[in-house]
Order: sequence, then C-alpha cells, then structure tokens
Amino acid sequence: MPEGRARTVLAFDFGLKRIGVAVGEPELGTAHPLPPIAAPGFDSISKLISEWRPAELVIGLPVGANGEHPLAQRVERFARQLEGRFHLPVARVDERFSSVEAESRVRGVKRASIDSVAAQLLLEQYFDPAA
Repeated sequence: MPEGRARTVLAFDFGLKRIGVAVGEPELGTAHPLPPIAAPGFDSISKLISEWRPAELVIGLPVGANGEHPLAQRVERFARQLEGRFHLPVARVDERFSSVEAESRVRGVKRASIDSVAAQLLLEQYFDPAA
C-alpha cells in the first residue's frame, strides 16, 4: 500500500438472500454503506476487493440473547471462505443490535439499504475502541 494512503476496510452483513456492504477507513473512523449484493456474492466481493483494495475485512457475527444464533455457523463458514479466497484477515464483530439500529436510522427506506447500513454500523463499531 502506498505511503500516506489510508487503510481501507470492507464490512459485510451476511444474509441468506443479500449481503450488506460498507467501506471505511479506521484512521478517520468513517464508514459508508455500499449497494448490497446477492448472497453468496463471491464474484461481487472479488470486484469490491479489486476496486477498494482493503487491508482487512469485517463480518458481523450473529449472537443471540443466550449466546447462540441459528446463522452463526453459516456466517463463520462465510468468514473462513473470505479468508481462504482473498487471503485477507477477517475480523468478526458482534452484530447483535446492528439490524435494529440500522432500521431506526433508515425508516421508510427499502430493505436492501438496511443491510448495507447494518454493515456500516458493524464497521463503525469495529473502529470504536470503546464499543
């Protein structure tokens, strides 16, 4: 990566139909939603990685109230596939409240946007050391 260039991070909010996507820079603490992609989306993810050249990836890990969630194993498998295909580190972030907060931020906006806003929130949470 060239000197002086900010480190880019891509985040994914995994879903069975859609994957929310966001991009951000930890040095600035900023994250922005990108258009969601159809699951599993590896071709689309490859294009995003070529375009944004991230230093790492972040994925939301679903955690239920009792510590377990039905999608947790699928999300973990997706994270391992990302690591294997793209040879980038993949951080897992507790996404327990990301979709609820995303919905409150984008009331009245179509569902696809909520997925990417949830990815944006995951990235903001990842950047915030106090979270």
